[in-house]
Amino acid sequence: MKNFKLLICIVLAALAFASCSDTETYADMKKKERSAINRYITNQKIKVIKESQFEQQGCTTDTSKNEFVLFESTGVYMQIRSKGTGEKLKDGETADVTCRFNEYNLLEGDSALQLTNIYQYAWCNDKMTVKNTSGTFSGVFSKTFCMMYTSYSSQAVPSGWLVPLAYVNLGRYDSADAELAKVKLIVPHSQGQSAAAQSVYPCMYEITYERCR
Repeated sequence: MKNFKLLICIVLAALAFASCSDTETYADMKKKERSAINRYITNQKIKVIKESQFEQQGCTTDTSKNEFVLFESTGVYMQIRSKGTGEKLKDGETADVTCRFNEYNLLEGDSALQLTNIYQYAWCNDKMTVKNTSGTFSGVFSKTFCMMYTSYSSQAVPSGWLVPLAYVNLGRYDSADAELAKVKLIVPHSQGQSAAAQSVYPCMYEITYERCR
């Protein structure tokens, strides 16, 4: 009987150990996220530049070289496809901005389109109200016709989406020579939407920004 009880204890301990071993830690998830980002950078032949080079180039990225600037403090990578016509958001200014975007879940693959209001749901003009406070940008999504709010139940604009606002112009596509600001972003979970933050995965975004009337 003692031997049988001992055997049961050993089996239960082994099962408990196996259960603990199978539990993915936050550190494990961050490693997977980092691997997914590195894979995307390698596969897409992205040239990563430092902020110092970015500034020396007039806060531009050379798209012919597929350059992305890495912001070390946030882990966000940005490529400016077009700076856009119009003006930057001034210090103390608040504006309504419409965004068209594709969101790709890089943990699932380089082309794993997860959410869009370009290819689908084009009637959803995701509008955010943004404010520049001494160079710090904050923003909230509208609840009306907004894919980001509908999908993630949060009005908070991901911090990664706000990074380009310091470098691009907010204008309108209202003339023949007008251009909208357009960027590509690689956004780690810490700067992303609520689902990415909770499940620890990175997203790649293609976004255009247009100032509302």
